Amino acid sequence: MKEFTSWHVGVAAEAYAAALLARYGYNVSVQYGANQPEYDLIAVSGDKMLKISVKGSKDKKWGLTQKYLKNSDYHKAADMWLAAHHKKTIFCLVQFSGTEPNEMPRIYLATPNEIADRLKESACGRGETILFENHRWSNRAYAKGTTDSIPKEWLISEERLNYLFETYGQ
Repeated sequence: MKEFTSWHVGVAAEAYAAALLARYGYNVSVQYGANQPEYDLIAVSGDKMLKISVKGSKDKKWGLTQKYLKNSDYHKAADMWLAAHHKKTIFCLVQFSGTEPNEMPRIYLATPNEIADRLKESACGRGETILFENHRWSNRAYAKGTTDSIPKEWLISEERLNYLFETYGQ
C-alpha cells in the first residue's frame, strides 16, 4: 500500500466529513484551495448553516495550540487558540488510526469552546496543546495514571448534528 501522508489525511478527512454530512441529509459545500478562511465546509439544513473546520489525524491526536504556548501556560494557549476562532465554527475531528482503508474513520464534532475546555482539563488540569482521542499518561508524566479522551457525546450522530444546528446554526 502507498504511504498515507499528512496531505492524504487532510484530503481524505474533508471528503469523509462531507460525505457523512451528506449521508445525514445536509447540503454540503466544500471550499478548495490553499489558505482557506476559518472553515473547510458549509453544511446547510433549511435556513440554518454551520461552518465546519475539518482536522484529520492518523495518530489518535490533534495538535491544536502549540504555536500559542509560551512559558508552559497551557490554559493561556487554549484561550489564545479560542480567540482566533469564530465561536460558531464547528470542528470536525476525523481519526484514521486503527482503521483500514476501506473502513470509515471515527468522526467527532465539537465547538471551539468545548475543545478549549477539554484542552484545559487535560493532564489533570495542567492543560495540553494536543487534543487526544484516548491517551493514558505514563508513570513519568505530570498526569501519571490518568486518561484523557474525547467526550463520547462528540461522536457524530443525528442527535449531535441536530443540537449543533439548533444551537450554533446561523
